[in-house]
Amino acid sequence: MKDFKGKLAIVTGGGTGMGRELVRQLTAAGCHVATCDVSEENMHETQRLCAQDSPSVRVTTHLCDVADETQVLAFRDAALKAHERDDINLLFNNAGIGGGESFLINKREEWDRTFGVCWFGVYYCSRAFMPFLVASSEGYIVNTSSVNGFWAVTNTAYSAAKFAVKGFSEALVTDLRLNAPHVKVAVVMPGHIGSSLAINTDKVLGRPTPKDMSAADIAKIRRRMVESGMPGGNDSDEQIRAAIQQQLDDFSNKAPLSAGQAATIILDGVHNDRWRILVGDDAHAADKMVREAPEQVYEADFRVALRKQLT
Repeated sequence: MKDFKGKLAIVTGGGTGMGRELVRQLTAAGCHVATCDVSEENMHETQRLCAQDSPSVRVTTHLCDVADETQVLAFRDAALKAHERDDINLLFNNAGIGGGESFLINKREEWDRTFGVCWFGVYYCSRAFMPFLVASSEGYIVNTSSVNGFWAVTNTAYSAAKFAVKGFSEALVTDLRLNAPHVKVAVVMPGHIGSSLAINTDKVLGRPTPKDMSAADIAKIRRRMVESGMPGGNDSDEQIRAAIQQQLDDFSNKAPLSAGQAATIILDGVHNDRWRILVGDDAHAADKMVREAPEQVYEADFRVALRKQLT
């Protein structure tokens, strides 16, 4: 798809991070956008930025939890009505959260919530919008997986969902070529991108912010730190709260690639008809190493070797 001008894109999770940047860059290229998120406030800020930079295109915002198929269908109907269209050209299944780290320790509700957003959100939106992609003269579905879609690291719900997204997208490559050759698919696998994913995850899962953590919350964190041999097990409650907040800030502010840079790489991949889009040097390095030594990827020295590749 060489030109986005005049086309209609659907972007899930458009309130922050890569989703917001995808909306902004699409509108800058003359593309109309319908975006959804669970935060009206964040979506309105995305819409304001687009109106400021690209006033000639239309951006509509829709409150939707993509893990709920009823809400997804309502979003689809509202988006098509708002844009007076019976087809779409682009679907970016971008919405995602973390959480559900341990299958053994974390609550099932948290695990299911993470898997629901990261996998069923992609599935429900693909089901809802696919007929309208097929109805277009030119279509592209872009599914966001992760480096954890080919290298599962600790977060079992997130990794399981991202593996599912990768497998689904790869299966669609042939399915679309046979049954709707004018529609293409891309699977996006980002490494560490500067975004508010961690903060948004805590909000969606109802976790307390570091400053609101109870003494019992801190005690659990301290116990896990000691059990895993991490430093800081003897730190005060306030020191642990500060360290957690610093980790959240660093995830967003000290990432090797910004959300805007990631969005540019994704859209360049669409322009160049790529079905597999790795985002970031860390994603490229991990992909290469996993392919070369798949039996070693969960050994401690693999992480050490990966860090050396990136320094």
